[in-house]
Amino acid sequence: MKAAPFTYHRPGSVAEAVQTLAEYGEEAKVLAGGQSLIPLLAMRLTHFENLVDISRVPELCGIDLCDDELVVGAGTSHTLVGMDDEVADSVPLLSLATPHIGHFQIRNRGTLGGAIAHADPAAEFAAVALTLDATIEAASTRGNRHIPAADFFTGLWENALAGDELLRAVRFPVWSGRTGFAVHEFARRHGDFAIAGATVAVELDAEDRVRRCAVGLLGLGSTPLRGTPAEQAVTGRPVTDVTADEFGRLALSELSDVPADLQGSAAYRTRVGAAMVARAWTDATREALDA
Repeated sequence: MKAAPFTYHRPGSVAEAVQTLAEYGEEAKVLAGGQSLIPLLAMRLTHFENLVDISRVPELCGIDLCDDELVVGAGTSHTLVGMDDEVADSVPLLSLATPHIGHFQIRNRGTLGGAIAHADPAAEFAAVALTLDATIEAASTRGNRHIPAADFFTGLWENALAGDELLRAVRFPVWSGRTGFAVHEFARRHGDFAIAGATVAVELDAEDRVRRCAVGLLGLGSTPLRGTPAEQAVTGRPVTDVTADEFGRLALSELSDVPADLQGSAAYRTRVGAAMVARAWTDATREALDA
């Protein structure tokens, strides 16, 4: 099939892009890498009168480390994020998550901002943003505003951006000290969307107690989720007192609406999700203990 007719816009700057979005409002859709949008349009599962192609806006590309924040432009490709040494040093979860995203063709074209704005519950970068309490920077003709990741994902493929707003950049906090990070997910084939997955970040104090911990869950709800019960239960405890299986069960203990589809029942996803959390906890704590 082919996409229904639309008007194509290719702004050369953020100012021009947000002006176009302000003009057309809900009748416009931003096109970044197009790895999710183009198939939806081609199969006529969605339609927009205007597509605003931001793929050639130079202001939206780049990676900048500023004190305790890593700022990644929305138009930066998955590949560039995954191969950047500064990203690997400052926000390792991004580097660890990148190889799980589709195949190399997808990573070459797809963008970090597009993946987060698409708000797929199984999206790796969306889960990382939520796990690390990242901040999403939105631009419009009314100015810029900053949206906490916890408030950004509002439903299945839905986000908190207004119709005239453009996701401009994502700000990831940099963890320091004795830290460890891990990403584990399960898919039927490499490159498929995860049936369930987890991102874990942990920081230990000098006595091997958990100073802080963050857990992200993929594919286990209508949005990316946090494993808050596990985070709260282990904070302040000696890391060696927490078993991986216990941590995995705790992370999913308050989930009430796990999806079921052809890939697996809700019970199956829950078991797989707990196992992925347990594996990520094991790897992250091992790294932190060796730091």
